[in-house]
Amino acid sequence: MIRLPSRLAGPILVQPARFPDRRGYFEETFRRDAYREIGMEADFVQDNHSRSARGTLRGLHFQHRPGQAKLVTVLKGRIQDVVVDLRRGSATFGSWESFFLDDETGQQLYVPLGFAHGFLVLTETADVIYKVSAYYDSQEEAGLAWDDPTVGVAWQVADPHLSERDRANPRLAEIKEGLPQW
Repeated sequence: MIRLPSRLAGPILVQPARFPDRRGYFEETFRRDAYREIGMEADFVQDNHSRSARGTLRGLHFQHRPGQAKLVTVLKGRIQDVVVDLRRGSATFGSWESFFLDDETGQQLYVPLGFAHGFLVLTETADVIYKVSAYYDSQEEAGLAWDDPTVGVAWQVADPHLSERDRANPRLAEIKEGLPQW
């Protein structure tokens, strides 16, 4: 398990150990003790799986209370995975970072509490699984506009496929005062 560098404090890019041989490979995709050693403290309670077509953008999502930390893995395909710092008082509040995750490298992204998260599918399809640290609660679900110019995420497409809910997400200036302290 190797922790790879990231620009923002909080998110952790992980390279799990992969053991290839002539049959394929073996990889531990989650091991609590190893993840804790590299700074992941979340206790995961639910696994989610999405399959999406090329050009689909899911996000940017976050949860109010208690919030959800996530561990994101791509089983098939390639995505641009984006996090936005929503921690009020953080020196990087409103800043974003992008990671490219795929089934070839097996890299994973840990998204801690206090970050909005979204991803864009770059291949024909992508299967994405993610562990979360709190059960889904529609009353606590929230979003941030994927194209908020004050955040300025450099997405890999200009006109993604969005859900109606994601199309209507507010800008950071509209939600800033209502953000919890994670």
